[in-house]
This record gives sequence, structure tokens and C-alpha cells, in this order.
Amino acid sequence: MPHVPHVPALLVIDMQNALMAIAHRAAETVAVIGGLRARALAAGVPVVTVQQQGKELEPGTEGWRIVPELAPGDGELIVPKTSADSFLGTGLDEILKGLGVTEVVVTGFATEICVDTTARQALSHGYDVVLVADGHTTSARPEGGELAAPERSLAHHNEIFRHLDFPGRSIRVLPSAEVDFAATGAVNTAL
Repeated sequence: MPHVPHVPALLVIDMQNALMAIAHRAAETVAVIGGLRARALAAGVPVVTVQQQGKELEPGTEGWRIVPELAPGDGELIVPKTSADSFLGTGLDEILKGLGVTEVVVTGFATEICVDTTARQALSHGYDVVLVADGHTTSARPEGGELAAPERSLAHHNEIFRHLDFPGRSIRVLPSAEVDFAATGAVNTAL
């Protein structure tokens, strides 16, 4: 069976000012994604910034803008979306296929909603998935509410993705330090 090389793209989902204002460990997550973004760009790996828009995230407003540390440069790919699914009603699939991408490295906000939905949809669209264990976050919220505490939710989703089985697809959960864009132009498969 011929070896099909992994051709990765880094997805940066909804890292917007208004959302980071309510995010758990926002600064740490921005720093992790910023490091991955720099490494991807240095290795010639495409970075696709996905940007939510809607009632509370009106295009052009300060809250809608991508945080300055992750703001796409001239010519970088930006995909606007209006749902939790970064593929639904957007050109994301066409962009990735046009670039020859076979694997998406998923980061962003919010773990249980847009990150989870997009990662699962990527599998359904034929992509391998790397969920960056320390590269996604959720909203800050108190213990004892209806939603799981942030750290518990992050750990839960990382563990779920470690156990997902999707025939014909590779699904990995890696800390950002183990994502290696430069070694071969692909994500390092060593665990």
C-alpha cells in the first residue's frame, strides 16, 4: 500500500477579542497557538483562521476581530462562519482540498462547541485530525454549574478524541510541543 504523506494545515478557530474576554486561560492558549502559528508559517504550512460572525460578533467590530497576537497577515487565509461547524456554508473544504491538505491541526475556542464540531466534521470531510491538547479552550465558568468546569471539559475532550475511532482516518491528540511542522513538512507522528 503506497504511503500517502500528511499535508497539514493549522486551523485557528474563533480566537476573537470578545471570546477571549470570556475564555479560560486565554493568554496561555493564545501563546500556544501563536507559537504553533509561527512554526507553521516558517515551515510553509498553511494557517487558516476561522472567524465567527453573528449577532454578538458583528463584522468590523472590535469584539469580532481576531486577537492581535494571532491576527492573520496579508495574504493569509480567513474563513468567515456563522455556525459551530467551520465547514458548513463556508469555503473551508474547497480551500483545504485546493492546497492538497490531508490533515488538519485543530486549535481554538470553544472546546465543546466550535472546536469539537469542526474536528468531527473534518473527519467526515476526509481529513486526518490532530487536536492540540493545550491549544484549545472554553469559557471561564464557576464550579458547580450545569456545565463542566473548564479544566475538566478540556481534559474530557482530549480524552474523547484519544478514543475516537473513525475508519480510514488518523486521530491524534498531541501537546503543542510535539507538533512538528518543520521536520518533514508534516506533523510528527511520534508519540
